[in-house]
Amino acid sequence: MPQPIHEHAADNLRFIRDAMERASAFTSIPGWGGAIVGLTAIVTTVVAQRFVEAPRVWLSVWLGEAVVAAVIGWTAMLFKARRTGVSLTAAPVKRFFISYLAPMLAGALLTIAVWRAGAAETLPAIWLVLYGTSIVSCGIHSIRIVPLLGVCFILLGAAAIFVPLPIGNLLMGAGFGALHVVFGTLIARSYGG
Repeated sequence: MPQPIHEHAADNLRFIRDAMERASAFTSIPGWGGAIVGLTAIVTTVVAQRFVEAPRVWLSVWLGEAVVAAVIGWTAMLFKARRTGVSLTAAPVKRFFISYLAPMLAGALLTIAVWRAGAAETLPAIWLVLYGTSIVSCGIHSIRIVPLLGVCFILLGAAAIFVPLPIGNLLMGAGFGALHVVFGTLIARSYGG
């Protein structure tokens, strides 16, 4: 028995709606929030540079910055999503965060392992490369400029492999600080905040 036309039309609309949701990008990347995170990272770089000879304090300074950056980033994202009417429970947002969080979790686990091994000088390379990987991964589900930001982080991380901790700390300032300020400002101006 053939399917009634209204049921067939409803199935087609459901398929179209699902396809559009899967294809849409997450655009609530907080440009100004990213720029502010960059400014706090620049301050953190200056403070942390004083403690490169005391790795435990150096690590604490950067872990504190990670918490501050997460709070700023999340708050800015919530604000932009509300202002633009984007649901943070939509499929593109979920894909964005799954892609973002997997490399970040790897970075957290490697931080513990590296710290236990007494190799703190490798942390800037690990953090920059894995953060860059995270940004490239989630950027696939976002605006076009985001993956480029991730590639820049990966390049800085590659450079950090070959330098001592004081220079690695400065490379972190260039990444988490300067790159966030530059790309955050570009995103804010081009994509509505």
